[in-house]
Amino acid sequence: MPKYSESLDRVFQALADETRRAIVARLVRGPATVSQLAEPLAMSLPAVMQHLQVLETAGLVRSEKTGRVRTCQIDPQALRTAEEWIASQRTSWEQRLDRLDDLLAQRPSEEPTEREP
Repeated sequence: MPKYSESLDRVFQALADETRRAIVARLVRGPATVSQLAEPLAMSLPAVMQHLQVLETAGLVRSEKTGRVRTCQIDPQALRTAEEWIASQRTSWEQRLDRLDDLLAQRPSEEPTEREP
């Protein structure tokens, strides 16, 4: 797990913000310019750029500038890494719950006792 630690921290930290999740959701559909990304958001272009910088630092987004236009696109590898980690956690918890279920199934069922009035 140590090889994932630092990069996963950055990914989850970046995705902890609702605006950045919205940007990622938009970029999953395809590349977009910064102006297109900023359009539905109630914030200034510099604020959107700060969010994009966080996403780029986390490795979730790549951008390139052509002339005066900056186009962004998703980098699916960072999302895959987070997805793999989540899947491994899910597998671990499912195994633990299966063991608990087996343990509980082995216990003799207890008859309810009658209470005296």
